[in-house]
Amino acid sequence: MSTNDLCQALLGHYGSARRGQEEGKDALFRKRKVLQLVAHWSRLYKDCLKEEEHVRSFMKTLYRCVLEDLYEFPTLEKDLQEFQKLLRRRHTVDDCPPSQKSKQMHQQLSLKENSLQLRSPPTDTREVICCVHVSTDSYLSVHTHPSLEAHELLRILSLKMDRAEEDMVLAVASHTGERRVLHPSDCVYSESLTPQGKLVACRRDLTEMLPPLTDSAELSKRPVRLLGINTWDVAAALTHLDWSLFKSIHEQELAYYTLSRVPGTGHTAALSVLLQRCNEVQQWVMSEVLMCVSLNKRVQLLKKFIKIAAHCKAQRNLNSAFAIIMGLNTASVSRLNQTWEKCPGKFKKIFSELELITDPSLNHKAYREAFKKMKPPKIPFMPLLLKDITFIHEGNKTFHDNLVNFEKLHMIANTVRMIRHCQSDPPGNEVIGVDSAEVRASVHYLHIIDNQQTLFELSHKLEPRA
Repeated sequence: MSTNDLCQALLGHYGSARRGQEEGKDALFRKRKVLQLVAHWSRLYKDCLKEEEHVRSFMKTLYRCVLEDLYEFPTLEKDLQEFQKLLRRRHTVDDCPPSQKSKQMHQQLSLKENSLQLRSPPTDTREVICCVHVSTDSYLSVHTHPSLEAHELLRILSLKMDRAEEDMVLAVASHTGERRVLHPSDCVYSESLTPQGKLVACRRDLTEMLPPLTDSAELSKRPVRLLGINTWDVAAALTHLDWSLFKSIHEQELAYYTLSRVPGTGHTAALSVLLQRCNEVQQWVMSEVLMCVSLNKRVQLLKKFIKIAAHCKAQRNLNSAFAIIMGLNTASVSRLNQTWEKCPGKFKKIFSELELITDPSLNHKAYREAFKKMKPPKIPFMPLLLKDITFIHEGNKTFHDNLVNFEKLHMIANTVRMIRHCQSDPPGNEVIGVDSAEVRASVHYLHIIDNQQTLFELSHKLEPRA
């Protein structure tokens, strides 16, 4: 249901009787309920609603309707005064200088009783995931800030890929295949927080930095750095990174993401980054296992990832726990029979127990029960939360006999409100790991294979089909 549809529905609900001749006290109760809902809605989401032209028109129309009803319902005068205050606050914020606007808006949105945060953080504190292609079938995912410059990104690439920084350049590839080299001081992101194009790290002659991974002889020499890092520290770093993204999500973003008819409205930036991160952790697990040529090291990697997933669950980060388990369960990894056979029984048992929370039977009953028992702060598996909202939206009509189905809206609100509950407390001392540059690099910079054909070819090279 779009904002415009809701405005029209509220106007209709305010002005029309339910069935035949409605008694005066029932009509008064209905009108007051609409005014209370509009006031609460405006106070909660003013940072979004102020951008909507039809919302301003709706507020003026509703105000005129209340004025017309004063003669028949004199007791509406108190409600009218509150509504006038609301309109004055809207007028003040919209017309004041930009420096004062954000301050006044923050004061109006600070609902202390609910500990609500702003829909999105200020631009200079936003976090982005930058994807730099290092071969035709893989890229480096870099968790960073939006003011990132080309020379900073090249330094990260040289450290992660074991290449000399002076031998590389950063280029933007167009849809025709042409490459434009970025200068060291060029900003990677535009003002709209989108990359200037497909980013490619290449040699100075603009050729690929790495050959296709299926033809690369360097995989046998590739160091498996993750094996030298403590699993609890990796899990803690994953949880802290996920929490920094999760705490930036306003509960309204879930409604925009699933219900908005206009894609890319800009109201779901934080949620989109967390969803991207969840997908990339899953792909990272697959990539790390399949780029490991040594059987013994591959077994060690399996054990590492199983322990990291268990630690993430213990740290109440089910978003990363789910992603790691699903990465190990993909066809290209699960078919590695020799690798799994060499994995000790203790780890197989832990993995089987972890798999239970990803079991989709009975509408993910195992996950829901486990998550309900956890105390906040906790990070839910976001795709499942979005699926719940989508099912409520598509499985229930928004209108019945030209009346708003508020029961459906209550169901969506109760589901969305889980975000507020999960964010109610910051992470405590139980999620503390060694915060070293090596640990941060292991989770902030992920080498990911984004080609399914490459993943299967690597899998069959490691363990050919019998």
